[in-house]
Amino acid sequence: MDFCNGFPFEETHDQALAINAVLSDMCRPIAMDRLVCGDVGFGKTEVAMRAAFLAVHNAKQVAVLVPTTLLAQQHFENFRDRFANLPVRVEVLSRFKSAKEQSQILADVDAGKVDILIGTHKLLQGTIKFADLGLLIVDEEHRFGVRQKEKIKAMRLMSIS
Repeated sequence: MDFCNGFPFEETHDQALAINAVLSDMCRPIAMDRLVCGDVGFGKTEVAMRAAFLAVHNAKQVAVLVPTTLLAQQHFENFRDRFANLPVRVEVLSRFKSAKEQSQILADVDAGKVDILIGTHKLLQGTIKFADLGLLIVDEEHRFGVRQKEKIKAMRLMSIS
């Protein structure tokens, strides 16, 4: 698969196991709930990108929830670069976007024109409507509070109903 071959580093054994486990879970008929842990440099972002690729390949949208604006921007740049050769639209919702840009992105998400949406707590606001959310990736889950985790659970329930 060209996307997998585009990974610019050598895949480690543990990383390959994590990727295979996540992709296997995604192919099951029940909703996946998996935690991928690892130190900095373990390759968790690549695991997330492979999962996002599978979701988008199956005509589902992906949301990537992160705790900070800077991390949202970093993930946006990494995902955009990694998906650059594919017909995949990656967007970011952050304070770096004007209100007009944010409104357009939200309209495009609702219309199914955005494949991968990366953002902070803004993704948990009730104003965001996904056309067909298939995967929610939460980075640094421990940095979200109880209220945000309840909203995450609600998003999960909406996506399986």
